Amino acid sequence: MGEKKPYLAVLLVQSIYGGMFMLSKAAFNGGMNNYVFVFYRQAAATLFLAPFAFYFEWKNRPTLSFVTFCKIFFLSLFGISLCLDIFGIGIVYASATLAAAISNCLPVVTFFLALLLRMEVLKLRSVSGIAKIVGIIACIAGAITLALYKGPHFNLLCIHHLFESHNSHGIVSHVPSSQTRIKGCFLLFVSNILWGLWLVLQGRVLKDYPSKLLFITLQCFLSTIQLFAIAIGFERDPREWELGWNVRLLAVAYCGIVVTGVTFYLQAWIIEKKGPVFLAMSTPVTLVFTMFFSAILLCEIITLGSVLGGLMLVAGLYSVLWGKSKEEKMNDAKCLKAEVDKERSELKQVVPVETKGPSLV
Repeated sequence: MGEKKPYLAVLLVQSIYGGMFMLSKAAFNGGMNNYVFVFYRQAAATLFLAPFAFYFEWKNRPTLSFVTFCKIFFLSLFGISLCLDIFGIGIVYASATLAAAISNCLPVVTFFLALLLRMEVLKLRSVSGIAKIVGIIACIAGAITLALYKGPHFNLLCIHHLFESHNSHGIVSHVPSSQTRIKGCFLLFVSNILWGLWLVLQGRVLKDYPSKLLFITLQCFLSTIQLFAIAIGFERDPREWELGWNVRLLAVAYCGIVVTGVTFYLQAWIIEKKGPVFLAMSTPVTLVFTMFFSAILLCEIITLGSVLGGLMLVAGLYSVLWGKSKEEKMNDAKCLKAEVDKERSELKQVVPVETKGPSLV
């Protein structure tokens, strides 16, 4: 069961992200300002995580040097604050399904960043290496199919009135224009680059500050300050900062507590156990959740291209995970063989050499 925990955690993380795409889009459809929304979600995450961090890890906290603090500050700035703000603008221009689809570029970005930093190895002549390449190509092909090919439309049962806001304009059409789609795709892609950089560099910073809960809480706190400065610069109308008992409050609470609070901690744990690329390669699962539920709850249109692209992305996911699993088994077998050889050599040195008796003349 212990070996399956990272896989179960990854499925939970991606399903939570699927909910984030839908609720964020619903809040923006209701007229909520992107910068204000991102600030509130990080503030909610900080308030949620702080008591747990102080209770469980404050007494045994590691020393926080100035250099490590600077690393965490810039990791928060680029990997959380700028990433979330750019993502928010992108999803305003695009749809929840398109945002989930573009997030599947994350494995490619993370893989190349990890390769550049020598955190991952790609053996082109091995079966595991070929499986990784095939999986990445399948992910790229699936994302391109989703972006460029529409095909026939499929209408599912729509109950979008559950998320409809009085400030929205009906939430009827969910097919962005070509120009808006390009803007949204570009911004979402930039957001994924920053996200991939955050995933890769987080593993290195965790070595300097191994308290995962305090590490995530500090990132949330710093990003809250950064995002407030950005939000107050772009939006100074007090009415835009108001939260009522509607989808805005639900989206802030969900994204702040469940996504930023719970998921960021789970991601840190998964990265520690399996590495950043393992986490990034699971992102196609989010598309399955988002595509189905956004069609029902947000009335977003499902096309044949979305279904085909989703299947290709899932196939790419399992191809890469199979290659990574095979690579880990080969490494474990090599380590076991090395230990056995070492034990044999030590036994040979311990066993006394048989001496010959005195010769009789």
